[in-house]
Amino acid sequence: MAAELGHPQGVTSPPGPGSARQAINEMIDAGLLDALMDRVDAGELTLTGQGGFLPEMVKAVLERGLAAELTGHLGYERGDPAGRGWPNSRNGSTPKTLATEVGDVPLDTPRDRAGSFEPRLVPKGTRRAGGLDDMIVSLYAGGMTVRDIQHHLARTLGTELSHETISNITDAVLEEVKAWQTRPLEELYPIIYLDALVVKVRDGHQVRNKAAHIAVGVDLDGIKHVLGIWVQASEGAKFWAGVCAELRNRGIRDVLIVCCDGLTGFPEAIEATWPHSIVQTCTVHYADLRIMPRSGRDPLQANGFELARSA
Repeated sequence: MAAELGHPQGVTSPPGPGSARQAINEMIDAGLLDALMDRVDAGELTLTGQGGFLPEMVKAVLERGLAAELTGHLGYERGDPAGRGWPNSRNGSTPKTLATEVGDVPLDTPRDRAGSFEPRLVPKGTRRAGGLDDMIVSLYAGGMTVRDIQHHLARTLGTELSHETISNITDAVLEEVKAWQTRPLEELYPIIYLDALVVKVRDGHQVRNKAAHIAVGVDLDGIKHVLGIWVQASEGAKFWAGVCAELRNRGIRDVLIVCCDGLTGFPEAIEATWPHSIVQTCTVHYADLRIMPRSGRDPLQANGFELARSA
């Protein structure tokens, strides 16, 4: 294909958006895309779904890549007489179906007689391309149910995925969220912002208003980090006290300034967790930290503070 697009045989451009754009431009200049779209407009060809042009293109590219991987693994080209004395050789292929964001792609995965070939392009056991997982997570985050996602993928891509498969994908993301939510934190944050935003959340078949409790910490380099997000029906001092206790249990031993609103009982909850902290209760906690210095300067000294105690 490289030679057909104007590249010398065996020489390819480095991967990236620029090289892909160049290849597409060369296809446009050669009139290949115009002829393709004429066939699509005439109803002779579809782009996605079963038998579509894009799945067939993905199939051709992946199978060519898998064949190249096997050649590298064996050490000789197909049909090369030098390979007759080698202990390992090609041994046909195994059919599999790979679900992708352009539809189901039937693949013939090459095998070797020793069974030692481990493809990296499409690893053994892989039944979905990574982009499809991202698509499912995006649809789920947008409020679609598992059944809605099933119908959407079948209708638009011609990809049939079971209810269990889609649930496993979304559950895996939830596990990553839980790991992020419980990750260890630094011992000292000069400034922490605690606030709640009212957001609309799909709960079953209804959309409800819920409070997203957000903790943002500023480290010694002036970089802001989201320490955690907790979604509840409403904002309350009792819940914030639990958030502060959780942050302390995750490693935060000292905070110089905690910015929050004037919710009754909120400052007391903060002081009970970090007794030496200064609690700032005013509308400043809504502002962005535009006065924080760039890396290379001490953020506390630059704002008139001195770090007088360690974590």
